[in-house]
Amino acid sequence: METGLIGLGRMGLHIAMNMQSSGLRVYGYDIQQEAKGQAEEKGIPVAQSLRELVAALQPPRIIWLMLPAGDITKSMVHRLYELLKEGDYVIDGGNSFYRDSIRNYEFLKKKNIHFYDAGTSGGIRGALEGANFMIGGEREHFSVIEELFKSIAADHGYLYAGEVGSGHYLKMVHNGIEYGMMQAIGEGFELLQHSPFTYDNAQVAGLWNHGSVIRSWLMELAEEAFKEDEQLEAVKGIMYASGEGQWTVEEAMRCNVSVPVISTALMMRYRSLYEDTFTGKVVASLRKGFGGHKTAE
Repeated sequence: METGLIGLGRMGLHIAMNMQSSGLRVYGYDIQQEAKGQAEEKGIPVAQSLRELVAALQPPRIIWLMLPAGDITKSMVHRLYELLKEGDYVIDGGNSFYRDSIRNYEFLKKKNIHFYDAGTSGGIRGALEGANFMIGGEREHFSVIEELFKSIAADHGYLYAGEVGSGHYLKMVHNGIEYGMMQAIGEGFELLQHSPFTYDNAQVAGLWNHGSVIRSWLMELAEEAFKEDEQLEAVKGIMYASGEGQWTVEEAMRCNVSVPVISTALMMRYRSLYEDTFTGKVVASLRKGFGGHKTAE
């Protein structure tokens, strides 16, 4: 089996390396020369153009996208529409919004090109050693590409979720849960920092990751971070939001489903972008007005 992988950033490159180490033939492509060079250093054959990439593959061609969500992915889908033929496959392994994936499917279907949305989890380590995939698309054609997922996924690490869009919808909810879990871990250690006791954060994270109810890979990552920098002094507390949490909250509102933990976690990410908010100024002024409370200079 062979695959053309478009998007050789950190995740894309590691997935390509995973494919190669799993005995699959993979050809890479990226618009950035630096990304192409890094792939070549890892032994990944790199095409210099989309046309060259498509020509290197035997039909039915399988193209795997690892690109930023939105217009960039849409633009690539439209470019591939002109180059691919009936019966070829496009797999979007990025973090696309599920409604965009449905639209990309409908567009490619006009030429009978099969589109699958594959939510990808596991981070860079998973991409290289065995990732987790949530896959949506037409069931009748999935068997052609199933071996690809089986080869690069962790043990029991892929699921055909259902019709097109279901894979990225599942990944969207997965990332919303992730927001809440990370926020809870962060708040817990924040409370420990303000407690009357002195804790070794790395030891605490290590302890909690051995037999406790909250053991997890996230706790493992927390232990690693605290071992490297006990008070995380080199890290600025800005939590960027890449979009999936917002989509999750918006979808919950559309479905009239209450997701207060995920919603608050998303709001806290937005709050972390500002060291001094106007909201804070207003609230501090009101507290001074009605209660004579001091305001920070």
